[in-house]
Amino acid sequence: MDNNFKAYNETADILKALAHPVRLCILQGLIKKGSCNVTHMQECLELPQSTVSQHLQKLRSMGIVQTDRNGLEVNYSVVDPRIKMMITTFLGGEINHE
Repeated sequence: MDNNFKAYNETADILKALAHPVRLCILQGLIKKGSCNVTHMQECLELPQSTVSQHLQKLRSMGIVQTDRNGLEVNYSVVDPRIKMMITTFLGGEINHE
């Protein structure tokens, strides 16, 4: 057994961040689409903008998603390849970009 608890803690934190149905749905959508803004996600999820933004902030703080500003529009995309692989494995869908 390995007692590298720093790595285990980091992995556990990432798994906690993923352990919410809305965040899983956001991630699957981002992986399928490549990138997306909050307004589009809000409309697809039929959730308030503030709720979607809170979930995105959690994913962003964990380094799972990143933002790309295009004028006034902010697009989100999944940057962690481990997350792309996990979401695709668990929820299906093809990664059709990069």
